[in-house]
Amino acid sequence: MKDDKSNIAIFDTFKTRRNKFTGEAKRQRGIIAHLATEQSPELRTRTSIAHAIAEQHGILWQNIYSGIFRDLDEVLIPAGVVKEGGRLPLRRGPKALQLEGVPFYELTDTGLLVASSIEELGDHRMKLFKSYVSSLPASDASCRAMKEGLLLLIDRAPSFVAKMINEYIYAYSTGEINSIAPLDTKKLRSVISKQIAVEKELVEAFISFADQEKDLARNFFKVLT
Repeated sequence: MKDDKSNIAIFDTFKTRRNKFTGEAKRQRGIIAHLATEQSPELRTRTSIAHAIAEQHGILWQNIYSGIFRDLDEVLIPAGVVKEGGRLPLRRGPKALQLEGVPFYELTDTGLLVASSIEELGDHRMKLFKSYVSSLPASDASCRAMKEGLLLLIDRAPSFVAKMINEYIYAYSTGEINSIAPLDTKKLRSVISKQIAVEKELVEAFISFADQEKDLARNFFKVLT
């Protein structure tokens, strides 16, 4: 269950520079991207995550460790995006810590959806989303239409799917919706129905066009893109 006070900050930008992510946003995006791509538990501890993100930005890992600690314990875990995947035994250090072990982390189903909105993952973000959608049950006609439609569009119109997912995750990050997983038609519709009205109008119009009109529309988009 998501903690109402733990909204993720992956879309946060500076008030005076809307195209620049805050430090908190960068850290959280880095954590999620790292957990989405790293398979080894040894490289998914807090220290390993700090090392990986620090190397990407050319800074000392010690300078961001405390921020990553807070992001995990106070935001990403309470928000249901990340969970502890297990504990690694320690060979050195305090006896109590050796017995307890060092935690490593992994993404939840919610986290996999959030990772699908992280542009830093490149093509991998759509692979994550396709894998997630493929695992969804088609329990009724509505769910089946959503699942089959998304799988088709992921292959044919990935930029459009990315737009939908970004809107969906942004609504979650701002507290507009409290839960994003499991993905279903009701939750997705509540967020994107108005956001994709233009695309819906275009598709419906294109379907009704005569062949000559379809060619005109294709040429129009071709010369503009």
